[in-house]
Amino acid sequence: MSELVKNKYYFVSDVHLGLRAFDPEEREKKFATFLYQLPDDTAHLYLLGDIFDFWYEYKYVIPRRFTRTLGALSFLVDKGVQVFFLKGNHDVWTYDYLQSEVGVTLLDEMTVVPVGGKMFCLAHGDELIGERSHNFLKGVFKNRFLQVLFSAIHPRWAFSVATRWSKHNRLVKSERLEFRGEGDPLYRVAAEFEKSNLVDIFIFGHMHTPGNNLTPKGAGFYILGEWVHGCEYLVFDSESGTLEWEKGC
Repeated sequence: MSELVKNKYYFVSDVHLGLRAFDPEEREKKFATFLYQLPDDTAHLYLLGDIFDFWYEYKYVIPRRFTRTLGALSFLVDKGVQVFFLKGNHDVWTYDYLQSEVGVTLLDEMTVVPVGGKMFCLAHGDELIGERSHNFLKGVFKNRFLQVLFSAIHPRWAFSVATRWSKHNRLVKSERLEFRGEGDPLYRVAAEFEKSNLVDIFIFGHMHTPGNNLTPKGAGFYILGEWVHGCEYLVFDSESGTLEWEKGC
């Protein structure tokens, strides 16, 4: 019997598991079902940030919820699928739990990886846009001293404040924006980056506006969808060389 060729690569972002709005329990069930149903010819799964709406790892405490998702990711890893994770602005406090307990591999923001014979540039994207207020806040979140102080807060209060803040922001920004193509700030990032780097495909998250275009040098430029409303993701088939949109719900 010939060995199964694993030629499928999946790219997902912005599931926002734990967001206390828009039926969070049903959203996790759909995402976990999607993970369990990935076909046997799946080689890699790339999670490009904001998979969790709020994630914080204490030394001895595991965040409540996400049981279905963590079980599904562990199932994939045990099955031989390589799972890669990029931190978003909502799950920036991901340290070693997913690596040591689940077997997920963390990747740096804006990283170029070979995928099925092509070079893919992957990022969540929030740090690349250049908004000063956002980057300042992200810098605060990454500050080790402030992380130690936050860890001293009882999880009951820390998670309560964080989830309420996130829910408020999401309800304020509930309108789904349209893909802006060349007008997207991440498109300008891709166009500048390809001047000195060999890239075939750019894939970003964060913007919640699924769509695709070509860069000035002809690379594919993609913004992933989100799972709060749309559930769009990308599948690359290295055998046919095609990158196509699919929906998880």
